[in-house]
Amino acid sequence: MSVVHFARAVIPYMQRHRWGRIITITSVSVKQPVDSLVMSNAVRAGVVGLVKSLSNEFGKDGITVNNVAPGYTATERLKELAGVRALAAGTSPGKIYEQWAADAPLKRVGEPAEIADTIVWLASQRASYITGQTVLADGGIYHGL
Repeated sequence: MSVVHFARAVIPYMQRHRWGRIITITSVSVKQPVDSLVMSNAVRAGVVGLVKSLSNEFGKDGITVNNVAPGYTATERLKELAGVRALAAGTSPGKIYEQWAADAPLKRVGEPAEIADTIVWLASQRASYITGQTVLADGGIYHGL
């Protein structure tokens, strides 16, 4: 519900100024569910629907609304997840990281700055014709079309 509350708070301001950017951070799981993250997979898909709806409704006001969907990114949360999965699999967190990296065509996990750069671009005027989209910043891990 945080995205709903945020949108309700900022959209009136953006409408008054006839300009705005809302960018959510979801996950590649909105396109390709991640094993053992059932709740996260379901909730994030709801955010994609909300973003599409908001983009349709408020585009006329100069507001763009988009998602950024990172793949595995070297964050503290990913380290925690690697630890949990390593414990369950009887291996090391490093081996889990290696497996995630091997699954991506770029053969590595992403860096937080790479996700930030995607967000900065979407917030810029250069992306002013992009709305209602989910931009995958996933190193190619999503295999769909």
